[in-house]
Amino acid sequence: MTTLSYHEKIAVLDLGADENRFTPDFLDAVNTHLDTALAEGAQGLVTTASGKFYSNGLDLDWLVANGERTQWYTGQVQALFARVLTLPIPTAAALPGHAFGAGAMLALAHDYRVMRGDRGYFCLPEVDIRIPFTPGMAALIQAKLTPKAAVASMTTGRRFGGVDAQALDIVDATAEQDAVTATALALLAPLGSKDPGTLGAIKNTMFGAAVAKLNSASSPAAPR
Repeated sequence: MTTLSYHEKIAVLDLGADENRFTPDFLDAVNTHLDTALAEGAQGLVTTASGKFYSNGLDLDWLVANGERTQWYTGQVQALFARVLTLPIPTAAALPGHAFGAGAMLALAHDYRVMRGDRGYFCLPEVDIRIPFTPGMAALIQAKLTPKAAVASMTTGRRFGGVDAQALDIVDATAEQDAVTATALALLAPLGSKDPGTLGAIKNTMFGAAVAKLNSASSPAAPR
């Protein structure tokens, strides 16, 4: 179950204690929490999780059972990525464990990422499961990673531990298990005075090309 709490003026969104896959209900809950955080004047957002997964990505069981709604579902997932990418407040993903597929992409949509240093993987497995990235997803990844890191993560399916992920600037910092969220909060604490209107406009300019592709109805309908 997703929950929203606050550390001073920074909203902390816990994605849950299981695999935190992107069911339609999960997507609705996350968007509702984002609405609440913005309405209540949050000056930053940290997303994290309670278990060994940050998120394992798309709900493939739901997709198999609802194949006729695949394109709708893809649109909902990509709309969440676009929203987080351009939130008008500073954002950080605190990864206490695995971030796979669309879960890793959600982490990339944040301004900063902190990963547990000793356990857990960041992985984009699409090349190994024979599912090409949609144009929107590829644009998101390439907007956030260097060309070297994008090739290493998108074309190999490699599982990056925290130290290796930091070496390629996939994440900004690593921390012990009980300090991942605190480290993410510390990254955002100095940024709380930024004007949301200005920050939102800057992000929309920075990531306009990726947002346009994420929001495009023409994106292929078979992502992970």
